[in-house]
Order: sequence, then C-alpha cells, then structure tokens
Amino acid sequence: MKFWRIKLSLLINYFVFAILLNSVGTVILMVQNNFGISEGIASVLEGFKDLPIAITSFLVASFIVRIGYKRAMLIGLALVSAACLVMPVIPVFWMSKVLFLTIGVSFALIKVSVFATIGLISESRKEHLSFMNFLESFFMIGVLSGYFIFSAFIPADPASTEWTKVYYLISALCIMAFLLLLTTRLDESSVHKEVTSDLLQDFIVMLRLFALPLVGVFIASIFLYVLIEQSIMSWLPTFNKDVLALPTILSVQMASILAGSQALGRFTAGFVLRKVHWYKVVSTSLVLAAVLVLICMPLAQGTADKVVTGWTNAPLAAFIFPLIGLCLAPVYPAINSVMLSTLPKHQHAPMSGLIVVFSALGGTIGSIITGNIFQYFGGQNAFYFSLIPISLILISLFFFNKKTKSQGA
Repeated sequence: MKFWRIKLSLLINYFVFAILLNSVGTVILMVQNNFGISEGIASVLEGFKDLPIAITSFLVASFIVRIGYKRAMLIGLALVSAACLVMPVIPVFWMSKVLFLTIGVSFALIKVSVFATIGLISESRKEHLSFMNFLESFFMIGVLSGYFIFSAFIPADPASTEWTKVYYLISALCIMAFLLLLTTRLDESSVHKEVTSDLLQDFIVMLRLFALPLVGVFIASIFLYVLIEQSIMSWLPTFNKDVLALPTILSVQMASILAGSQALGRFTAGFVLRKVHWYKVVSTSLVLAAVLVLICMPLAQGTADKVVTGWTNAPLAAFIFPLIGLCLAPVYPAINSVMLSTLPKHQHAPMSGLIVVFSALGGTIGSIITGNIFQYFGGQNAFYFSLIPISLILISLFFFNKKTKSQGA
C-alpha cells in the first residue's frame, strides 16, 4: 500500500493523543475524589487542554510548513513524553493543569500537521474523505483504550493518587510513536514550493480564509459539533457516577461504550461515504442523536436508588445513552474532509489551524457550560442541553452543503 508507513505513523500519533486528550473526563472525576474540589472547578481542566490547542494552532498554523510537518509532530511527541514522566512524581491538581496545557500545545502541532499531511498522501477527494474517517475511527479506538487503561490504575482508595502512575505507560507509548515517526520518510517538497519569504504575509493569508463565506459557515459547524461531543465525552464518567450511581471504576469503564460506538461509526462511515452523499449521512446522524437524548434521559430517572455492582446490573441508560457516539461519529471527519478538499494543498495547514482553534474553543466552552449546569441543575439537564447545539448545527450544515455544492465539492 502506497504511503503505508506514514499512514501508520499518523494513526499511532492520533491513537496516543486520543488517550491523553480524552482522559480529561476521567481526570475530572479523579481530582474531585483526590482533592475535594467541585464540578465547576474541575471543569477548568478542559480549558487548560483546549485553550493552548487554540492559541498554539492560531500562532503556528500559518508557518508550520516552514517548521515541517514531521518536525512539528516530533516536537509535540517529545514535549508530552516529558510531561507524562513528571505527572506521577508531582501528583497534585496544579500539575494536572500543567500536564493538560502541555498536551494541548503538543496536540495543536500534531493535529495541524496530521490534517495537512493527509492532503499530501491522498490522490482524490474520496480517498481523502475515507482516510479521514478511518483516522478519526482510530482516534476513537484510542479513546476506548484509554478508559480501560486508566481504570486499571484506579485504586480502591478514592483519595489515593496511585492512578497517576498510568502516565509512565503513556510516556512509553509516546516515545515509541516518536521513534517510528523519526524513522519514517515524508516528502513535503510540494508544499514547500508555495512558501513565501514573509511570515506576516503567511499569517495574513490564513486570516483571509475567514473572508470566505464557506469557511465562516464551516467554522460555525465545527465549533458546535465539538461543543456537543466534548461536553458529553468529558462529563459522561461523572454522569455515570452521580446520576446513575455507578461505582467510580465502573463509571469510567462504561464511558468506553461512547468511544467504542464512535469508533465503529467512523469506521463504517469510511465505507458508507464512498456511496452516499456526506450531507445525507451527517444530517440523518444528528437527528438520530437528538432522538436518543430524548429517549435516554427519562430512563436515567430513579436509577440512583439501585445498588450497582458491575456491568450485569447496571441501568439500561448506562448502555443506551453512550450509543449517541454512533450517531455523532460521521459528522466531524466528513465536514473537515469536504472543507479541506475544496482548498489547494498549500492552504491545508492554515485551514487545519482554524479547524483546531475552533474545535478547541468549542470543546472548552461545551465542557464548562455542561460542568456548571451539572453542578447547579443536575446531570440530566446538562445532557438535555445538547439538544440546542444539535439543532443549531443542523441549520449551519444546511447552508454549508448549499455553499459546497455551488463550488462543486
């Protein structure tokens, strides 16, 4: 298979960062246990992850071609390897903030580079769309694995910080990913030809993308999607524990159903989108997601009175609600691929930067809003809130589809 080694490297990089990025829901739960902090205070960890992603992406996306996609990914892997080694040595709340800040900066370098690299190794729009979904499905496999990896390190004593030793294992994975990428060849000459001699001009070119009506509608769609996804993903372990009354370890393990359903959804979408128009797929998926929220939240009522000891006697809502991941799965990779495929390859890096920026902002705002609704109005109302951005993204994607049709995408 052509480009198999670089594709494998991209998949492993995404896998490692999937574990780290989406551990925030588990860490939010654990720091509440360890340090006695509230849901609202714990929710700032999402900001320490996502705001550095947004800021770093905004600052480096326009000139990351000068750094080189491969070199940028190597820097990201090196930074996060070091941070993971320090976390078990200093297991305190402020260090978890530093860890997620480092993860955010590193992932910005990784994601912008990965998205831009896909354009270099894809020979058609359909191939781009298919690999993007496969890549995102592998990301969700990483998320799924992360739940079980972290739960294996959670001690019986809720006040113990022994769970932080999981970062030794993750650091080893990062180092392995670094070595694979280091020994993999990536030809970036086609985009280097488009590089100007003026850094300011490169930055202005990225900002000018905002002036395109298609980009504006796309950015709104990306922001709303990640707001939905991250608010559910980050707070599902806490929902399982506080609303469904599951034990802490089981709360984390059962949240893996969400990641598993997303992985399956994106893997399947990689094949379906070769035959069915992307807009039909994503609009149907979002409607089904809204229906699932309306069905499952009433099922969560009255479950707190039941004593749950394991998977066999967990409430039905704990199994059904995470299947929303199957519905949401195709949306993000599909619209990203459609947007990137309309642009020349040398604009993929700055456009990827904008994708990462607004994904990060959507994730931060979604998690903080959900955390505060969770604290003051309860977990069920926090997830009912997702119906609002689901409705808004259906509207924005309607206009996005019309504009892409006018450009032949």
